[in-house]
Amino acid sequence: MTSLICGSLAFDTIMSFDGRFSEALLADQLHKVNVAFLVPNLRREFGGCAGNIAYNLKLLNGDPLIMATIGQDGAPYLDRLERLAVSRRCIRTIEAAYTAQAFITTDADNNQITAFHPGAMTLSHQNRIADAGTVKLAIVAPDGRDGMLQHAKDCAELNVPFIFDPGQGLPMFNGAELEHFIELATYVAVNDYEAELLTERTGLSLDKIAEHVSALVVTRGEQGAEIFTDGQRIDIPCVNVDHVIDPTGCGDAFRAGMLFGLTNGMDWATTGRLASLMGAIKIAHQGGQNHAPSIAEIEERFQKEFGYRF
Repeated sequence: MTSLICGSLAFDTIMSFDGRFSEALLADQLHKVNVAFLVPNLRREFGGCAGNIAYNLKLLNGDPLIMATIGQDGAPYLDRLERLAVSRRCIRTIEAAYTAQAFITTDADNNQITAFHPGAMTLSHQNRIADAGTVKLAIVAPDGRDGMLQHAKDCAELNVPFIFDPGQGLPMFNGAELEHFIELATYVAVNDYEAELLTERTGLSLDKIAEHVSALVVTRGEQGAEIFTDGQRIDIPCVNVDHVIDPTGCGDAFRAGMLFGLTNGMDWATTGRLASLMGAIKIAHQGGQNHAPSIAEIEERFQKEFGYRF
């Protein structure tokens, strides 16, 4: 059962700052910020929301189909997807642009500052959902602004159920546009910060948003997640880890668990728990795509955490 993943493919340059951003930023001087952070650790990773979600879904033996745009420098990413047996047929190469690039700095409290060059991502609207063929479920994840609008519209017109996952792309849209996404979507998935921004811009409470979709999922980091569906709230516990290494891509891992649960007919409690587990597995590793548990290991960890097998 194929899951169509509309979103970015990007190269992530990830840096670690041993101090705290809050100690370097003076509240009364924010109008003229001029700071430098020493980052002794730096690495380059394969990333982007679509790439991260597809990677995690493949770990679950799911069938991800990426719909994205990549630049003239994208050959290494395409080669990687081929090695992972992830279809590349809906990835368009834009020769006149570079692949999207994210520069992420994480401090000692796991706060992050990110600079992002969209590159080929800005032309993601050139892809059409109809070209994907038959899919069970789609997700419209952070991507080019026009692409997100186009793909949500296409999904609705083709009766393809989809998750609206605005992520870091949420600030690109005004209240009316966000309301339109909610009206078209089958599900909405946001973290706690994005939930606040979504309610502020639309004027809709979380309960009101939930009335427009089959489910609203709000992740809350170490406090777990909440799923609003059928007039009730399902609380999903956080899966504890021995060492928190890197939060980059945890939300994408969570969404892969959602896609797998939904396409396999799992109930919301099980879907949320699997999603939470995938986020926990990821956070214990550097980068968005460096964890590599087998499906058997994921199943065993799930049973250990929740007392049953998914």
